[in-house]
Amino acid sequence: MALNVALVSPTQQVWSGEATFVSARTTEGDLGVLPGHAPLFGVLVVGAVSIKGIDGSTQEFTVRGGFLSVSNDRVSILTESVG
Repeated sequence: MALNVALVSPTQQVWSGEATFVSARTTEGDLGVLPGHAPLFGVLVVGAVSIKGIDGSTQEFTVRGGFLSVSNDRVSILTESVG
């Protein structure tokens, strides 16, 4: 099983593909998402978003606010900007 992940900012699609794990920092604290995760909606704060691809590689991005939603093994990360 894999997650279908999209990380986008207002100006670009930063990362898109299949992943086995996603972590992000929200207003409620650090969050980890694995395949089969319950649906949720979170508000992102300034911090790292880490995406572990199905090939085992890990990509790290620093985001500055935004939103994360999880539903049916789809993770959408919408951020104001990525550093």
